[in-house]
Amino acid sequence: MSRRPGLRSGGFSLVEMTLSLALGVMVVGAGVGLYSRGVNATWIVTQRAEMQQDFRAAADMMTRDISLAGASMGNNVQIALPSGNGAQIPIYGCDQTPKCYINGAAVAYPTQLVNGVKVPYLYGLIPGLKFGPIVNAGAGQSDVITVVNADTTFLLNCYNVTVTTSTLVTFGLNPNPAQRPGNCVVPPPLLNPQAITDAVVGLTPGDLIQLNVSNPGAGANAPTSNVIGEVTKVQDTGTDAKGNHTYAVSFAANDPLLMNQPTAAAGSLGNVVGSTGTGNRINVVTYYIDNSLTPPRLMRQNSGHTPIPVAESVSFLQFTYDLYNFDTGAILTRQADGGASQGMTPNQITKINIEHMSMASTMYGTRGYQGLDLQTSVSARDLTFKNDYPLQ
Repeated sequence: MSRRPGLRSGGFSLVEMTLSLALGVMVVGAGVGLYSRGVNATWIVTQRAEMQQDFRAAADMMTRDISLAGASMGNNVQIALPSGNGAQIPIYGCDQTPKCYINGAAVAYPTQLVNGVKVPYLYGLIPGLKFGPIVNAGAGQSDVITVVNADTTFLLNCYNVTVTTSTLVTFGLNPNPAQRPGNCVVPPPLLNPQAITDAVVGLTPGDLIQLNVSNPGAGANAPTSNVIGEVTKVQDTGTDAKGNHTYAVSFAANDPLLMNQPTAAAGSLGNVVGSTGTGNRINVVTYYIDNSLTPPRLMRQNSGHTPIPVAESVSFLQFTYDLYNFDTGAILTRQADGGASQGMTPNQITKINIEHMSMASTMYGTRGYQGLDLQTSVSARDLTFKNDYPLQ
């Protein structure tokens, strides 16, 4: 009698299943680890590329603005602002809200003592040593820099100016190009200067205007005055009896930047009522760090308008300045205060040294481990009275 062979049931033993599971977990874990490292590497590369792009854009914008300090405003830019008994020192860093932004406050224009009177001045470049906040405790307080140039895009210089009252200026555009100011050049494709109320480039409250005027009753050799005012209102007043298209621009007192002080003894519209001449809109551009938000931002403010962000995660700004004394021939280099401690003024600056414009990365909302730092120099070719840049 034959015996049937025993049948072995299919499947894995417990040991085999345990080993297989363990191996599977190891393989999946390795795969997850590789994937995670790949994602992190992609994030780091993307973050670095984005940071470099932001840094490059911010550095290009700032160095371009600095290189235009004093442009189209003549050599030796030094314009006296309202001064005298009862006058307040004009400020920058505020908008029309009004809100002030430079380390949470405003900054007063630099002053000089002239015949016993403290006179504030607007220069083509204004250093701001340690005016900014502390973002990195190890680096210390950051700097601020302000540059001034004439706006050549808006052809305000094509209008004839009359200072009607201490707070009102009339701008008139003559229909005959030959009777417009001599420095009026209308570039193609424009056929005529833009309207003062133009929606794109026209005047708005917060704009700063440089008026170059003289008293017509004083003769051909009448002295010319440079007066800075802050626009508070603009109105189209139509066509006058001579066919000029006219606009009434108000420069009311108590403006946010304290430029309009009609009762000031000197440096205001109240001192030149009845004068005629020309005008230019000027750009007073300030770069500073705002650390009221996280991450901190490099900000750019123009005149009395609301600041705009330039780049995030900028953690430090530091500048020094090279100067040349026209009278003595003395050369000063790398002056953090713009030469003020040596008795020199900002219109003697020949070079701006960006010692540090530092950016620190952020990762998932927290401080990262990457950083960039700009160190370069920019020529102030439009600031100095003499075209003299000594080498050493």
